[in-house]
Amino acid sequence: IGLVNGRSWFKTKRMSLSDFIIATLALSRIILLCILLTDSFLIVFSVNEHDSGIIMQIIDVFWTFTNHLSIWFATCLGVLYCLKIASFSHPTFLWLKWRVSRVLVWMLLGALLLSCGSTASLINEFKLSSALRGIEAARNVTEHFRKKRNEYYLIHVLGTLWYLPPLIVSLASYFLLIFSLGRHTRQMLQNSASSREPSTEAHKRAIRIILSFFFLFLLYFLAFLIASFSHFLPKTKMAKMIGEVMAMFYPAGHSFIVILGNSKLKQTVVQMLQCES
Repeated sequence: IGLVNGRSWFKTKRMSLSDFIIATLALSRIILLCILLTDSFLIVFSVNEHDSGIIMQIIDVFWTFTNHLSIWFATCLGVLYCLKIASFSHPTFLWLKWRVSRVLVWMLLGALLLSCGSTASLINEFKLSSALRGIEAARNVTEHFRKKRNEYYLIHVLGTLWYLPPLIVSLASYFLLIFSLGRHTRQMLQNSASSREPSTEAHKRAIRIILSFFFLFLLYFLAFLIASFSHFLPKTKMAKMIGEVMAMFYPAGHSFIVILGNSKLKQTVVQMLQCES
């Protein structure tokens, strides 16, 4: 994805909004996979270094920021497909459709702000965790300690709510495309048109990409839970590694689906395979 869009930009010095979103999505996925690989190597070869406070915190901060950006870029891609392909006569939808570029630019800026917010929340969680460890070490378990501990648990639980906005937006885009496809299919049947008409195929392709993002993200979230609660499982190291491997399926798998759903990228892959054969 990065090579194709980079080469296109280098030649024309221009890039469409969809290509820009796909390129930034690819870049965020590359960084995310590098962070996951680094984390995996530390778990396997240097567990003590991995579990030491500062190393783990640095990895978590970079992972949180890149992870949220990656999820939002995929969400923006789904919104772009929805506004470009779906067809509704509702004034609000038409207003968004006519201003799709402006809507996506604001979404990207909002994604950056929300990613910074989630990272700031994580740093605050680290500070609370450090304070709690200090109080425990001093064996000064007081009412203040209990309040701090409850505050830490609350921030930790609320941290997962940062994932809700992109999921809600993605689901809304998916259902709008489903409804649009259903109405379009009924119109095609009434007109005795082919079910492989270009607009129908575009609907199906966009639905596959958004649905794959949703299911792969659920797998990714499950992997995140396994890695987070690995300390409570019998084989901590093995549980962490299973969580890391599962987590890699989301950025890599969804990128392949994006390539297959994009005619320019798919054509490049076919040409590469033909050259190799």
